[in-house]
Amino acid sequence: MSRIGLKPITVPDGVTITIEGETSVVKGPKGEVRQHVPAGLTYELKDGAFIVSRPDESKSMRAKHGLVRSLIANQVTGVTEGFIKSLEIIGVGYRAAVKGKVLDLQLQFSHPVEYPIPEGIEIVCPEPTKIDVKGIDKQLVGQVAAEIRAYRKPEPYKGKGIRYVGEYVVRKAGKAAAK
Repeated sequence: MSRIGLKPITVPDGVTITIEGETSVVKGPKGEVRQHVPAGLTYELKDGAFIVSRPDESKSMRAKHGLVRSLIANQVTGVTEGFIKSLEIIGVGYRAAVKGKVLDLQLQFSHPVEYPIPEGIEIVCPEPTKIDVKGIDKQLVGQVAAEIRAYRKPEPYKGKGIRYVGEYVVRKAGKAAAK
């Protein structure tokens, strides 16, 4: 039984949810998000709550029930509050800066890394060693943050690289001194 799917989604004022075929469209103060949803589920809006229900108790329907409810709840959160992923850069000479629609990363390669900022994403560098990825689509925000992190993952010996804020990097001892 999907416990997540049974929870109603509270719809704040100014947010509209519509299901067009196999696409859910959520509009709010920060914008509009579209998401593909599988067929077979039923949707209703009553008393300021959006309810997703399933027609039967098959295993695939139970799985889709919780998935779709979570996707629509994330869309509602995105158009009202937005999502943010914060990254930090550790290492001497490592830095980042936003130049127009490009994130310029200095990661001690022989060349600067230029990451084009996709539509619907805002990247802010409050400090040269901090990157904030903001947007209304949770999946896109996480994907962009993962792509930026992949340029220089944290290495296990000194911990240099790009990591999420709060990420713990397991450190290795390194070579023992020769006797």
